Amino acid sequence: MNKMPTDAGTIEWWRHAVVYQIYVRSFADGNGDGTGDITGMRARLPYLASLGVDAIWVNPWYRSPLHDGGYDVADYREINDAFGTTADAEAFIAEARDHGIRIIVDLVPNHLSSDHRWFVEALASEPGSPARDRFHFLPGRGDDGSEAPNDWGSVFGGPAWTRVTEADGSPGQWYLHLFDTSQPDVNWENPEVAGELDAVMRFWLDRGAAGFRVDVAHSLVKQPGYPDLGTRSRRDGRSWTEDHPFWDRDEIHPIVRGWRRILDEYDDTMMVAEAWVRSDRRARYLRPDEYHQAFDFDLLEAEWDADAFAKIIVDSLTAAAGVGSHPTWVLSNHDVVRHSTRYGLPIGTDSQAWLLDGPHDALDVDRGQRRARAAALVTLGLPGSAYVYQGEELGLPEVWDLAPEVLDDPVWTDSGGKRKGRDGCRVPIPWTADGPSFGFGSGDAWLPQPSVFGELAASEQDGDPASTLELYRTAMRVRRELLVGVDEWEIADSPAGVLHIRRGEGVQVVINMGDEPVPMPEGRVLVASDPTQHEHPTALSPDAGVWLDS
Repeated sequence: MNKMPTDAGTIEWWRHAVVYQIYVRSFADGNGDGTGDITGMRARLPYLASLGVDAIWVNPWYRSPLHDGGYDVADYREINDAFGTTADAEAFIAEARDHGIRIIVDLVPNHLSSDHRWFVEALASEPGSPARDRFHFLPGRGDDGSEAPNDWGSVFGGPAWTRVTEADGSPGQWYLHLFDTSQPDVNWENPEVAGELDAVMRFWLDRGAAGFRVDVAHSLVKQPGYPDLGTRSRRDGRSWTEDHPFWDRDEIHPIVRGWRRILDEYDDTMMVAEAWVRSDRRARYLRPDEYHQAFDFDLLEAEWDADAFAKIIVDSLTAAAGVGSHPTWVLSNHDVVRHSTRYGLPIGTDSQAWLLDGPHDALDVDRGQRRARAAALVTLGLPGSAYVYQGEELGLPEVWDLAPEVLDDPVWTDSGGKRKGRDGCRVPIPWTADGPSFGFGSGDAWLPQPSVFGELAASEQDGDPASTLELYRTAMRVRRELLVGVDEWEIADSPAGVLHIRRGEGVQVVINMGDEPVPMPEGRVLVASDPTQHEHPTALSPDAGVWLDS
């Protein structure tokens, strides 16, 4: 049986934590203005404690014009006025600790808001000035400089360069933004940039944060000379092997080691990388002097197939163990179509394209829910940590039919309407079956909620043993009682279409990913994704999973 590493007999909390992701605008509205805030988050801490989470990752709550949902940061030390104050954030961190919950803060080191004082200063300064050196300002190509410096494209759509108008009114230099035009990339060759991010980390660690989720961790460094991409991948660094000019460059790692030295000055802290890289490259981010964790997105991207899941699990566990770390499992987050909807689509469907073009009648809602419940028993049953995106524990679907006029994500406009964007997974979550926003707040929510949210509200699921909420609560409780500290694992022999994982000598995770019932292995059922499992105890239904006490 395989075994994951531990340090000198200790178990750091992050190795086995269940971390709940809060997208602040859409979690709970405490003042009735239609936008989620820290007051609402504090009011829901008892709910999160009863769910059984160990930590909360809070999406950016900083001062921001919110052109990209807060990932356009104007001030890292101040809370957005719509969410509260820095004092409110400090109180939230402290109160969460009282509930036994740590707070992980989102750090955005690749880019700033165009409203940030540094960029405002840069626009008012001359080409070649120290203010512009904090960013990537270049002259354009062509005789009059009217062409972008290279062929790089924005992740959101369109070019990655925007030309500025100089102080004298003349057309000027171009600045780099790998995302929206309102998010200029900073220049990590400039020591001021590194010094500022170091200071920001200390600011939040001194206020009790348990660590950081680092946004776009596979970027930061750009290749000198800014060469054209040409035929190389424009999306990310996961699909090819050559040096990429701005994804997953080796020069990133000395920066990360500097961050790790800061974290090592504080007790009980960690950082997790959002690094969209190939699995064979991810382990480099997990070396003992770099990140504690890096999101394992391979399961999130996998089709519903037992062999595919098994290969990903083996590869991820083996790679993480090789550098003394543990995997970090995730099924949904604020950037992707919710998995309860993805699993209801035919195999091979591009869910992002489906949002816009359909066919929408291809969605099997019930099948998606069944598979989502079973998938939760996979991620919560594996060695390592599991991240749960808000509303996942309620079985919330993607709100795929939002009208264009309510869309807020810059992906919609930057792509020229060719990609619908991420608003469908960011719709405010329901707390009660009625009210103008299903208990999210006292008035309408900033994005419209579908009527089915009333049926899926936390109040309607609370105490119902057949509900998705109670499934998550039960699985987290059993995980804490029986699986924390159990680092042995193996993929057991099983019928075709079945994923069977043994955890030490005590628990078996069995998921039927096929189309027909299969015989149930021996053992007492501890948790079942199918609430009717007691009616057929000798067989496991399709798209269902169990944990067995062996």
